[in-house]
Amino acid sequence: MYAVISTGGKQYRVKKDETLRIEKIDGQVGDTVSFDRVLLFSDGENMEVGRPLLENVTVTGRIVAQDKAKKIIVFKYKRRKRYRRKQGHRQPFTAVKIEAIDAGK
Repeated sequence: MYAVISTGGKQYRVKKDETLRIEKIDGQVGDTVSFDRVLLFSDGENMEVGRPLLENVTVTGRIVAQDKAKKIIVFKYKRRKRYRRKQGHRQPFTAVKIEAIDAGK
């Protein structure tokens, strides 16, 4: 059983007991989150596709971490002009463990 959810401008294929890193959402570690923007649901033999969303399916999970990703370096350079800019960036993320996919029919 799996579902495709949309959060933070991205789409994720999720299964039960899976941990995924999504764009940062509000909440503390241990809080329960519910994703109601479900685009697709499959139970193994039947598949439901939303147009654009499924109304009777929700995905619930628990926040396991609020952290920042590895640092990336942003380097701007223009040759022969003595122009160099170096900047680092760490993108915040939320790690969520999927606890249930509820397809209330």
